[in-house]
Amino acid sequence: MVRGEFTDLLDSLHRAAGTGSDLSAAPADEAARLLRLDALTLALRSRRGALELLWADPADPFGPELEDMQYTLGEGPTLDAARTRRTVIETDLGAAPGSRWPLFAPAACRTPARAVIAVPLLLGAATAGVLTGYRTAPGPFPERQYQDFARFARVALELLLHTPTHALADGTQGPDLHRAAVHQAAGMLTAQLDVSIDEALVRLRAHAWRHDLPLLHVARAIVSRRLRLSPDR
Repeated sequence: MVRGEFTDLLDSLHRAAGTGSDLSAAPADEAARLLRLDALTLALRSRRGALELLWADPADPFGPELEDMQYTLGEGPTLDAARTRRTVIETDLGAAPGSRWPLFAPAACRTPARAVIAVPLLLGAATAGVLTGYRTAPGPFPERQYQDFARFARVALELLLHTPTHALADGTQGPDLHRAAVHQAAGMLTAQLDVSIDEALVRLRAHAWRHDLPLLHVARAIVSRRLRLSPDR
């Protein structure tokens, strides 16, 4: 039954891509279920090389939380897939070598995540984005599951090519990306601290990591002026 449902989903998404539909045509929750995953995300690679979360299940924070964790810590499977242009698989985050993701792996293990697969979406020599799947049970990804994930990645790339870069992570059309508050907060810090935008982002990430807070929580506190970072001495 699931095999038939998955084939039907791929067929419908191929048709949608052929008529110019974007990622909002793909239901993240249903795709994750049919791929036997517990969360599914797609991150877009910007012209500056940064990864922006573009698509995920809007009703489940599990996937976005793990993507934001990688953005904050600067390491993880999604970033590695974008950097190496190769599929990244970890079958047991709890047993991952300490040198692989010394910050991300232990942080991810404080969530239900136990296994992950990340596939780069390639356009010739360029990486357009990364499709990442998370599972709450450790163990290998069977060959059929891997093949299905790769098939879904191909149709996701088709849809991505029609997706405005301002699309929200929940699939709706709007003026901002998932981390809009982060960029807004960084912009405020450049003026407040007289630093570059890159240094402002580093300061944001460092504060979130030091206080074990979600990056978006810190950014929104700065934007609402409930938090003010002091200049380095």
